[in-house]
Amino acid sequence: MEQDRGDRRVESQRKLTIGQRWSNVQPTKTITFWLCMASVILTMIVGFAWGGWVTGGTADKMATTLADDAVVKRLAPICVVQFNHDPAKGEKLVALQGTDSWQREDYVGKQGWATMPGEEKSDSRVAQACANLLLANK
Repeated sequence: MEQDRGDRRVESQRKLTIGQRWSNVQPTKTITFWLCMASVILTMIVGFAWGGWVTGGTADKMATTLADDAVVKRLAPICVVQFNHDPAKGEKLVALQGTDSWQREDYVGKQGWATMPGEEKSDSRVAQACANLLLANK
């Protein structure tokens, strides 16, 4: 008789659909906590890997780089204008063309073209961008 009841329970459990079994599940607080933690971690992984999220430090570095690039982009044409005011610009342009690529920023800096009004020395990035503009406008 006892075995007959056990067999009926097993049969009744086998007849339950997945939906019925799912509705009978009652997760504990521990399981709920770890499911929430897994969701948070998964969200962070997806956000940083594919969502474009960055840390504050990385955003700061990106903003600084963009600002520096914008300043160089605006100052390089001023360097070209200062080159155009040089009376010996033709000879100096030929000399610039004859220098190696790694020496060009030094050459432009020594000529004073990349030294902005009010500045004491030239910026190497402005000098390099100026040299590139001068050589592109041959």
